Amino acid sequence: MRKRIIKTGLASYGMSGLLFHAPFLQAHPGFELTKILERNRSDSKDRYPQTKIVRNYEDILNDPEIELVVVNTPDRLHYPMAKAALLAGKHVVVEKPFTQTSPEAEELIEIAQRKKGILSVYHNRRFDGDSLTIQQIIKSGLLGRIVEYEAHYDRYRNYITSSWKDNAESGASIVYNLGSHLIDQALFLFGKPFEVWANIDKVRNGALTDDFFEINLLYPRMVASLKASYLVKEPGPRYVLHGTNGSFIKSGSDPQEEALKNGIIPTTATWIREDSTNWGLLNITQNEKEERKSFQTIPGNYMQYYDNIYNAITMGEDIIVKPEQGLEVIRIIEAAYLSSAEKRNVMI
Repeated sequence: MRKRIIKTGLASYGMSGLLFHAPFLQAHPGFELTKILERNRSDSKDRYPQTKIVRNYEDILNDPEIELVVVNTPDRLHYPMAKAALLAGKHVVVEKPFTQTSPEAEELIEIAQRKKGILSVYHNRRFDGDSLTIQQIIKSGLLGRIVEYEAHYDRYRNYITSSWKDNAESGASIVYNLGSHLIDQALFLFGKPFEVWANIDKVRNGALTDDFFEINLLYPRMVASLKASYLVKEPGPRYVLHGTNGSFIKSGSDPQEEALKNGIIPTTATWIREDSTNWGLLNITQNEKEERKSFQTIPGNYMQYYDNIYNAITMGEDIIVKPEQGLEVIRIIEAAYLSSAEKRNVMI
């Protein structure tokens, strides 16, 4: 039986389109990358010659054959473009962050429910190998009760670019850009905190947008510390977990992004494994027995996200990354900004 094909429109061919959406839509047997919006360029032509380049978003929205629209434009455009696609009767994937405000996210959820459309946020970092491995470690109980979780998403870029991400008028910031990943992972692992404390700042010379944050999500008997900065030249561990039975420390980053940058084509199966030199360190005491060992990283696979979107549209499978979860991320970000501005803990 021939697999149903979902014709898809991609709203941008910047970095997210080039690396994180187009390759997976092209490789997945259930999707057809039908149209790509490039307003002034034709960068996608060489790699996707069968895909039509359009200059106006309406050319995607008004195409009755397109079922799915991927809104992967700058943050400030997520809400209006996702809203337009939902009202046009399309299913929608929105690049993180979901929106810039929680009322915008709430409205999109209401429209999707009313129109009976699939709506999801592209929190692909849930499908990183380190994230999947930490999920397994916590679920297994190897660390006992978790008392402290620390996650970093650090970079080194000590100059200001002309990108919209460094433009104050765009409303972008490191909290929305990188923080949304860390917040989503923490909420997925531990659920909703009862309080948020944050320090958000501009640390680079001449910075116009926030480029540093420390956000603490407070739980009963546990804290999740989320940190990111553009001035980390020598990164430390990416994840640190401490529990009543011991600790887990993980450095390095998931190899999928680098592979995509190098033009390696993703597959629907496990397509790349992390080198053993980057596996995490597990150090625990159980039943008076000490165990300190390298812990193999579960292979990540962003294709799992689009597998789920395909199955949700064609078979009614439950969405893994629900829009309500994307909304919770935005609410945490709003609480973090309030905490940083007023220098206090904010109840959730």
